[in-house]
Amino acid sequence: MDTDSLRLFVMAAERLNISAAGRELGLAPAVSSARLARLETELGVELLHRTTRKVSLSLEGAEFLPYAREILAQADAARAALGGTETGPTGTLRFAAPSSFAQLHIMPILPAFHDRYPDLTLDLRLSDKPFDAIEGSFDLALRSAPLTDSSLKGRKLADDIRVLCAAPDYLQRHGTPATPEDLPGHRFISWANLEPRALIGPDGDTAVLDPARMTCRTIVDDGTAQRAATLAGAGLSINSLWSVAHELRAGRLVRVLPDWRLNDGAVLWLIYPRSNVLTPKTRVFMDFLIEGIGSSVGAGWGDQNA
Repeated sequence: MDTDSLRLFVMAAERLNISAAGRELGLAPAVSSARLARLETELGVELLHRTTRKVSLSLEGAEFLPYAREILAQADAARAALGGTETGPTGTLRFAAPSSFAQLHIMPILPAFHDRYPDLTLDLRLSDKPFDAIEGSFDLALRSAPLTDSSLKGRKLADDIRVLCAAPDYLQRHGTPATPEDLPGHRFISWANLEPRALIGPDGDTAVLDPARMTCRTIVDDGTAQRAATLAGAGLSINSLWSVAHELRAGRLVRVLPDWRLNDGAVLWLIYPRSNVLTPKTRVFMDFLIEGIGSSVGAGWGDQNA
């Protein structure tokens, strides 16, 4: 199967624009259309629906797209293994990550990445809602959860330490809990998951943070919004330390029950489908994030004991 035609199909499917995809590959519009038509004839299906106004992915095209990406990944990895690439990684990398994390820690270092790898395009899909790395056909994704899915592989980026915190104004008005037994009745800003959370004390004793026993009138699905609500004094909240480290240093937020820790063992993982070859473009972005975030910023997250 002609990999050049597959690359054109993948780019056209991502952009929903055949001419634009062709231009990136140095092809005239008529040549691009002819190549895609030949690929569809070879496969016996219509991959892209075309009208005078727009291009859309057919059902068969959507089913074929992840396989096309995999074939290209295998081909690129094979060329790299044989020293067949004289330049750096090229193409488009599809990367999914929590929006709140990306805004704070990935976007500020993107210029350095693009300076280092000028021929790579990053297609970023950012949301704090859960996502499926395989169904989304991502090359790489950032996830904060135990790596229990056998269809995925991953590398650890950093520990995801969770802390309970509040604004000084809230604590002044409502009091500062001294023990977990003081939590019931306090206002709590929660994620959609309202399950009780286990706490471990300094001497190994255990307790429970139960949102059902607190006043929970604000439920969010976005970490940035949760941090903003906490800063505004809306209540206590559980935040990743990477999200609130600056606010803790500046005194805009205060750790509540600082001697207690959440017993969830959360870790930030860079994951990719087990079936995928780790292509040069995926490897360099993964290494870049670990170098720029995991080793430097990550080391500082654990220093906040305010």
